[in-house]
Amino acid sequence: MERAGAARAAQYRCDRLRDRARGRRTLMPLALFIFLAALAIISSLGVVIQRNPVHSLLALVMTLLVIAVLFIGLGAVTVGFLQAIVYAGAIMVLFLFVIWLLNLQVEERMTGHLALKFFGAIAAAALVAELFLFFAHAHPALAGKEMAPGYGSIASLATVLFKDYLIAFEATSLLLLVAVVGAVAIARRPSPSEADASGGKTGAAS
Repeated sequence: MERAGAARAAQYRCDRLRDRARGRRTLMPLALFIFLAALAIISSLGVVIQRNPVHSLLALVMTLLVIAVLFIGLGAVTVGFLQAIVYAGAIMVLFLFVIWLLNLQVEERMTGHLALKFFGAIAAAALVAELFLFFAHAHPALAGKEMAPGYGSIASLATVLFKDYLIAFEATSLLLLVAVVGAVAIARRPSPSEADASGGKTGAAS
């Protein structure tokens, strides 16, 4: 048994060295992929379960970091580092500043609204069905086939992003601009206490 295990380990190391010498990328072990995928699911559930916005944001950062590790392990190194630097870094810090600026407190759960819960359950079921359909018609690279030599590189990413999905890229930039303008508008809006104080001063002056 020990000799068989040592032989399999040696063969695995030889296969990895041979793949590196040939310029092919090896994917992460299946057990590690399952562990990271489960960790991403648990942390993403924490995003919607946590009542404190800061705790929810930290769970979202954890989710994005785990997804970045998955990207790197699957050979998309550029996308993984962009995920960690841009999303888990800059954008999450911006979200944290917005939460502090708006002084968001613990969410108060509202009772009732059965119609919203019903439509939310339908939307969740539709999302799960879409995921099943996606994995049923997965990309050939997900089926264990050999990937192209430039898969996941900056050149291939730029070619796809700025040629095939240029309109979607520009639309996303406009949506982000609208979100920033909306955040500034909300931040400049006076709080209820300030509005009452200004209303009281106006009434006293008149």
